[in-house]
Amino acid sequence: MMYKTMFWKSTKNSITLLILFFLLPFVFSCSDQQQETPPKSAVSPQRTFNLGLIPEQDLFSQKKRYTPLARYISERTGAEVKLKILSRYGNIIDNFISGELDAAFFGSFTGALAIKKLEVEPLARPLWLDNTSTYYGMVFVRKDSSIKDANDMKGKIFVFVDKATTAGWLLPLSYFIELGIGNFQSWFSETYFAGTHEDAIYDVLDRKADIGAAKNTVYYRLASKDVRILNELQILTTSPQVPANALAVRKDLDSSLKIKLQNILLQMDHDKQGRDILLNFGAQKFITTTINDYEPVFTYAEKIKLDLVNYHYSND
Repeated sequence: MMYKTMFWKSTKNSITLLILFFLLPFVFSCSDQQQETPPKSAVSPQRTFNLGLIPEQDLFSQKKRYTPLARYISERTGAEVKLKILSRYGNIIDNFISGELDAAFFGSFTGALAIKKLEVEPLARPLWLDNTSTYYGMVFVRKDSSIKDANDMKGKIFVFVDKATTAGWLLPLSYFIELGIGNFQSWFSETYFAGTHEDAIYDVLDRKADIGAAKNTVYYRLASKDVRILNELQILTTSPQVPANALAVRKDLDSSLKIKLQNILLQMDHDKQGRDILLNFGAQKFITTTINDYEPVFTYAEKIKLDLVNYHYSND
């Protein structure tokens, strides 16, 4: 009986070893496959997000204004948002082409330009505290200059903002056509680019230029702190309403990040931290923005025969 028991144990052990011998290659094969193909959830999300800003204000003011917003987005996306403040408006296009930016707060003209040239996708723009989400351009002079028409402008100095702005470039060009000024460069004694809306406004105020152009939002923001602007400057003409600076992203940005980013902006006013940041930013909330919102800029460009697709940006 003992012999039979020992024989059965020996036979059972042999069968177990034989099964293990055949199963081991399969087990190792499955293990290797699992190591070679990690689950999709293990794929790392985008770690940095480069956000461009146009030089609407000076470098310090732009950084101070947008840093809290960038931090808020970082906390909710898990990606480090890095602000890149550009020295010139048109440089934002070059930075997208070179791959240095994932998104940017575009002005109306640079936004229209990037939509036509790069197919960027606008997501959202602020609704300001005064209930507006658009702005318009203005051409202005000093009240004591007596400048009212084209003849009064002849031989004077005109200050633009930048060749990639609606208010500081497209508006004046359209205005010159309405006034019958063919070649503005020969009509004025001098024309130049200030680089920012603030500088264009103050150059006229401080008599460095006789006539200037800028956007109304900057004009009235400065006027709220400097009474000389309303007291000493006079507006000659204004442009149609165009969308306020909107956030747009590169067309190949991960779709899930794109949706997440838009939702973060659109829902900022739903929590206290978001509302506090919006208030300091000067806005009530962000609203949805689409390509259709840029139609006034496209129309404006057509009016002055400006081909946005082939437009070459240069402040020369």
